[in-house]
Amino acid sequence: MTRRQLLVTGVVQGVGFRPHVYRLAHELALTGSVTNTAAGVVVDAQGPPAALAELVRRIAADAPPLAFVREVRTQDVPEDPALTAFTIAASTSDAGPRTTVPPDCAVCAACLRELFDPADRRHRHPFITCTDCGPRFTIVTGLPYDRPSTSMAGFAMCADCEREYLDPADRRFHAQPVACPVCGPRLWATDGSTRTDGDEAALAVAQQVLATGGTVAVKGLGGFHLAVRADDEAAVARLRARKHRPDRPFALMAASL
Repeated sequence: MTRRQLLVTGVVQGVGFRPHVYRLAHELALTGSVTNTAAGVVVDAQGPPAALAELVRRIAADAPPLAFVREVRTQDVPEDPALTAFTIAASTSDAGPRTTVPPDCAVCAACLRELFDPADRRHRHPFITCTDCGPRFTIVTGLPYDRPSTSMAGFAMCADCEREYLDPADRRFHAQPVACPVCGPRLWATDGSTRTDGDEAALAVAQQVLATGGTVAVKGLGGFHLAVRADDEAAVARLRARKHRPDRPFALMAASL
């Protein structure tokens, strides 16, 4: 038996990397742990030398879609008979180099299927996400990347979301922004004096403002999008005047091309 410690650097937090290592270790019958640190992901693995070599190879070769492995540093350490299982250990925050924070990523195909499935509990949930997609950079408040170090810290997971978060077979295994309509953020709208809560009601307010020639400020992850009806010349002219943008084109949003 050999024990080896690995430091994996690059875009390796917030992309499902610890679950990736966890699954590999179980597949290769290794014991030890994987954890996030400010510098990257640290893997402490023990087992047959051939299995450890395969772990090192597949950590990068089979990395999750949003990950980018810059380097895998390895060192052999003394064997520990107490290591009898492989676990995801609590993150540690230490001084020294900082890892790379992943960008926000567009919704993936699997989440889109859930989003438009009336039978799914996340049907039309505006904040749908998993380990392969969703917000990262604009919600992080510190490193290592864990839920308490994001703007999701104030949203406690419901029992269903927590079950997904703790299930190694689920694609939301250790997905830090995971939430649903029961426990996550919700839409709201305000005109400065009256606030309307609830996804459907808030959308109805926004639709009414747009339909009557008004401007809607849509709060996104990293700022605001100012929206008007593209076919309302007066509304577009007012937006151009307010933005001091008389000529440059605006982005156009449509249901389809």
